[in-house]
Amino acid sequence: MSDLPTRKDDMPVEMDRVVAHDAPVRKLADGFKFLEGPVWLGDRLVFSDIPASKMYVWSASAGVSVYRDESHNANGNTTDSDGHLYTCEGESRCVSITEPAIGGERRVLVDSYVDGGEPLPLNRPNDVVVHPKTGAVFFTDPVHGMSDDKFAKHSSYGGMWVFRLDAGATSAVPAVRDFERPNGLCFSPDLSKLYINDDSRKHVRVFDLADDGSLSGGTVICEIDEGVPDGMRVDTGGRLFVTAGDGVHVFQPDGTRIGKILCPESPANCRFGGDGMKTLFMTSRTGLYAVDTLVEGI
Repeated sequence: MSDLPTRKDDMPVEMDRVVAHDAPVRKLADGFKFLEGPVWLGDRLVFSDIPASKMYVWSASAGVSVYRDESHNANGNTTDSDGHLYTCEGESRCVSITEPAIGGERRVLVDSYVDGGEPLPLNRPNDVVVHPKTGAVFFTDPVHGMSDDKFAKHSSYGGMWVFRLDAGATSAVPAVRDFERPNGLCFSPDLSKLYINDDSRKHVRVFDLADDGSLSGGTVICEIDEGVPDGMRVDTGGRLFVTAGDGVHVFQPDGTRIGKILCPESPANCRFGGDGMKTLFMTSRTGLYAVDTLVEGI
């Protein structure tokens, strides 16, 4: 349990609706290298340890165990409405799918896109979401931890884009090309918008999502003042939860920050789960943390 206060408020009345003052931030497990990609699978949490190239599973009854011994430097994870697991893999430069998520077979879903000729390999897919109705897969494709020279040699297309893979397709198409370094992404509760952050520019943009999967707009809706934005989630009220250097920053749907949920370690990602989807799990560098909230997450 952390000695830090749980909250830092900008709008105390609004934060009172999100998390109680006395709700402790609990450490569930530690001893990892760099955690990312939490995803809730009914009664358990699956998450990635990127440099260890492993994936783990945590449950309240059994604690932590290994989910996948070799994850190809897995990063972000998500699921679809059929219970399949989608994983961004840095080493293999792909998004993989495991069907079903527990006990299923892993296969490469997409590792390239076609630009009028030969397929071009992806960079290092980072985070991923799947549209619950259309099955379209959106993922960010930055190159993290590389110098400009290494990036120039590594990237086949010379950029860091957001891609879309339509249901049944084998090659991704660029969805947005004007990010400096795209990172986390999530849908609004009504699926009409897609939030995508840029960790280099330290802001979050919001795009209108059309029925055909195309994106328009891209207005900056909020900025992060501590560290950089990384993983993001929303609750059923449309509030946006963005991981940052000091914890999880909470914003109203219009981008007004109402406060922060503080964490002892900088969280790289977060995910709602637990009973009623009211526990916010945070993958925070070497430790896995959780806090009970008063809202229902998505």
